[in-house]
Amino acid sequence: MTQNVLLVEDDMSIAIVITAALEAEGFGVSHCVTIAERDRMLADRGFAALVTDVMLPDGDGIETIERVRALHPHMPIVILSAQNTLDTAVRATDTGAFEYFPKPFDIDELARTVRQAAGTAQGLAADGEEPVADGLPLVGRSAAMQSVFRMITRVLRNDLTVLILGESGTGKELVAEAIHQLGNRREGPFIAVNTAAIPAELIESELFGHEKGAFTGAVARHVGKFEQAAGGTLFLDEIGDMPMQAQTRLLRALQSGTVRRVGGREEIRLDTRIVAATNKDLEPEIAAGRFREDLYYRLNVVPIHMPPLRDRRDDIDVLARHFLQHAANEGLPRRQLTKEAADLLSRQPWRGNVRELKNFIYRLALLAREDVIDAEAVLPLLTQEAPPPAEDGGAPRAVDIATAVSEWLAVNRPPSGSIYNSAMAAFERPLFAEVLRETAGNQLRAAQALGINRNTLRKRLGELALDPEEFARRP
Repeated sequence: MTQNVLLVEDDMSIAIVITAALEAEGFGVSHCVTIAERDRMLADRGFAALVTDVMLPDGDGIETIERVRALHPHMPIVILSAQNTLDTAVRATDTGAFEYFPKPFDIDELARTVRQAAGTAQGLAADGEEPVADGLPLVGRSAAMQSVFRMITRVLRNDLTVLILGESGTGKELVAEAIHQLGNRREGPFIAVNTAAIPAELIESELFGHEKGAFTGAVARHVGKFEQAAGGTLFLDEIGDMPMQAQTRLLRALQSGTVRRVGGREEIRLDTRIVAATNKDLEPEIAAGRFREDLYYRLNVVPIHMPPLRDRRDDIDVLARHFLQHAANEGLPRRQLTKEAADLLSRQPWRGNVRELKNFIYRLALLAREDVIDAEAVLPLLTQEAPPPAEDGGAPRAVDIATAVSEWLAVNRPPSGSIYNSAMAAFERPLFAEVLRETAGNQLRAAQALGINRNTLRKRLGELALDPEEFARRP
């Protein structure tokens, strides 16, 4: 017997693609474009699953899910949305949706998910919690951030330990805050500890507390971070830098569910969610004996990988405007970015990731002379941002090709229509010059080293105004 799926999607091109994929999976598909049509069809019959967009011509698909639940409480629901924010992901999850797909999505993955949903004996029940407020800490609509949002939504209704991985400045603490603010422990405290900033001899006291007289200077009982976080979330930042002795104590606490203050005998039952983060690759640290493998597996129950800003360039524009708004809220002049200025920012390497971008935007808001910031106003500050060249005798700064291209485009962007030829000339000239220098101007050896035809090399040298004899004359 053919199972039928109800698809609610007003974009006909997307609807056609989804319908074809579901029919290839053996489903019958009924399609409508409005909430009113959806409700009428659901009143008449049941479906194996509902696939619905959020923004529909007559309302918000998420806000009206309650009506769907009233008619068919066990029907699994798959939500699609072009509103790719953490707020949308959380709202979708709070409905008890089987899955949430931000657009654009993998059509094959969607079809597999609907097949899985339809085979589920009972759809996930809505938990009836109040809708999450706006003002969420994370910003981003790129595919990389959508993966982060989806992982966050999976840990909101449980207390599984989370390990957040990513470079410095990517927003790992914001993820921890989001998990706390949106999860079951939101009414409890959020306690953040930078384990790299605490002296090794004090870290156990800071985490687990100490009794009066436990060591010199312990003049009173001290309640540690684990106890302070009771009923809430304990965020252990830079966990990869935790001293080995403290790692052993932390592992014991996670295994037993209890902590003991330094110098104490009482076992104190833990009532906190653990979220840890590190900018280090822990597997090499384990191999080097600097991090306990058993602790790694205790912490790495649910890993969340924060992408570097270079892997989410689509977010730089929205992040920049977000930070300009925050800067204005904090008393700095209210500024706006032109499209050209935003494009220029999006081409930068941002080695310090989101933290570096935020600091730059605040500085830009302070120093810009006009309320509307164009590319000409951005460029001088970007030039100031560039790291200084190596001093005489120092090692040159290592730059990868992607970074070099971004920096070159930022400073020397050719007119539209000539970017490729200009970029190839800018790349080939120093490349050919370096190889000719190595071969003392010998074109045959240079062509062999480059892996190109000698005539091709000779032609390009003429076009680039490079004289091989100049390199032959150099000592």
